[in-house]
Amino acid sequence: GLGPSDASPDEGVVEDLPLIDEKAVEQLTEGLISHYLPDLQRSKSALQELTQNQVVLLETLEQEISKFKECNSILEINALFSEAKHYHNKLVNIRNEMMMLHDKTSKLKVSGLSI
Repeated sequence: GLGPSDASPDEGVVEDLPLIDEKAVEQLTEGLISHYLPDLQRSKSALQELTQNQVVLLETLEQEISKFKECNSILEINALFSEAKHYHNKLVNIRNEMMMLHDKTSKLKVSGLSI
């Protein structure tokens, strides 16, 4: 069977509730709050500061990323200009060769006519 030690731990709690002193509960609650509230407020302000620092850090990172993108664009533009210069030089050489060939063919025609 069940002995006295096997009684439910909640037994008698409901009956004891009216005996609780409301003022004591209020004082205990205030004591508990006053004990933990300063730490919680410090934690809250520390978290707010961390959050603000993270926002600043993210903004700084975004600025740095945009700078890198700009640098990359400048490098691409420089590469494009050097490539354009290279092809311009090729065109100039081709034009010079064409003029030289034209001169040679003109001279050949003249010498062919004189034969």
